Amino acid sequence: MEHDIFLELSAIIAIGAGISLLMRVLKQPLIIGYILTGLLVGPTALNLVTDGETLHIFSDIGIALLLFLVGLGLNPKIIKEVGRVAVLTGVGQVAFTTFFGFLLVSALTDLSTTGTLYVSIALAFSSTIIILKLLSDKKEQTRLHGKIATGFLLVQDIVATFALLYVSANGSGGLDTNDLLELLLKGTMVVTALFIAATRILPLINKTIAGSQELLFLFSIAWGLGVGAIFKETGFSLEVGALAAGVSLASFPYAQEAASRLKPLRDFFIILFFVVLGSQLDLSNVVSVLPIALLLSAFVLVGNPIIVMAIMGVLGYTKKTSFKTSLAVAQISEFSLVLLLLANDLGQIDDKTLSLMTMVGLITIAVSSYAILYDEKLYLVFERYLTLFERKKTKNERQKKQNNELLLFGYKKGGLEFVKVFKSLKKPYAVVDYDPEIVEILENSNINYLYGDMTDIELLEEAGIDGAKLVVSVVTDFETNKFLLRTIESVNPHCVVICHADAVAEAAELYELGAGYAMLPHYIGSEKIGAFIKKSGFKKSEFNKFRKQHLDYIQTHYSKTESVNL
Repeated sequence: MEHDIFLELSAIIAIGAGISLLMRVLKQPLIIGYILTGLLVGPTALNLVTDGETLHIFSDIGIALLLFLVGLGLNPKIIKEVGRVAVLTGVGQVAFTTFFGFLLVSALTDLSTTGTLYVSIALAFSSTIIILKLLSDKKEQTRLHGKIATGFLLVQDIVATFALLYVSANGSGGLDTNDLLELLLKGTMVVTALFIAATRILPLINKTIAGSQELLFLFSIAWGLGVGAIFKETGFSLEVGALAAGVSLASFPYAQEAASRLKPLRDFFIILFFVVLGSQLDLSNVVSVLPIALLLSAFVLVGNPIIVMAIMGVLGYTKKTSFKTSLAVAQISEFSLVLLLLANDLGQIDDKTLSLMTMVGLITIAVSSYAILYDEKLYLVFERYLTLFERKKTKNERQKKQNNELLLFGYKKGGLEFVKVFKSLKKPYAVVDYDPEIVEILENSNINYLYGDMTDIELLEEAGIDGAKLVVSVVTDFETNKFLLRTIESVNPHCVVICHADAVAEAAELYELGAGYAMLPHYIGSEKIGAFIKKSGFKKSEFNKFRKQHLDYIQTHYSKTESVNL
């Protein structure tokens, strides 16, 4: 049996790698490739998944690790910052989607009142796993819209837990109030125990845990999976438990190191989650349910974001923050399918309705993945129509901006040198970069960073561009540097700006726009070697010393970043 499991898992991973390679060549989201792999290896096509229970266990590990790592990136301050909007948006969106969904499903199907209610509730829940994976890949989980999305997805998970309890109780003859009270009591006890352990017990063994990399790795897995399992056994979802486990460790000094070590393990197991999800999608009756599936998908893809934007607009958030946050609800959750499977077992909905909602899940997950990946471009397309969702006086979202005196845009081309200078000056600084690989390096090196495009005004405000004293751009794009200079000149004309130029003409134009210094790499290199020749003449021995010093310096300072061609 073990041999069969090994062969099955090996075949699934091999097929997944092939499809993912194709997705990469076609420049498509890898998540789509994982789900397509599940469809291919599932009963719809090759029917390779014979030991579904083992794969489910692996996928649960992936879910727990993903949510645990997200939690490690949060802390109580962030939760307090977005708690109000998360609760109001989460509860409000579920309520409104369920109401309007009930009306729509009633008009499109002949389901019973109970069956219609179950389907409309399923339309209200969004996929925590998919959204957090996409936000993590884009390094946007710490941006304002990412934090709000994480918050209301957590609220959704809590509501979903009670919805599942309701469906189960309804199938057994009614909802027992004692069950609800017991669940609340268990939840209170588990949260209290977790708080005591994180604040009283773990600090006592802090140094012991952090003193060994292997122990840190093992402890992190044990804590994340263990707390997640306890929450699951208590009656709450695994997602809520794993996220709580991460949050409880977020303020510890070794949190970042633990996160970096767990990421490869997370990526492997989370792939299996999406494969399992794809393998469960039953595409029978596709033709007969497709028209209704398209209408319900349109409701989820358009209606849910509109509901979120309306709520956040009332709360005073800008249209851009509301729009990017709203995309997190533009799909139905894997939990929705679990809920409907249970309803199907109870005889509340038939197989055809289950196939219908499976199709809705596949459509919305695919489309919303693209929407989130290309949210900036979509925002530019719809920006003029979104004013309806923004109050005249918006919330001062800039109050959370960083007060950096020194800012570095880009890191690839010589950015390390400037970071060393910034550290020596002992002034608050940040590095802004749009390359996920570079951000990974900055994160592992404990360098303060912001992930995003330097042409994003909201990002510049968050970085504190209006209060910076020195801004350096090693970005090689000429138009981008011109934009940066014009922006700084309008909001902070006293700031000194150093930026890159490839040609003399570019340098001249940058100087006209207010640059303090335009770096011409070839000119600087020629100037330095020219000064060396004047000092040392043509002595080969001196050049050999200079060469050795330069080579040693390069190997010492760039060993960590040579993979990204610094």
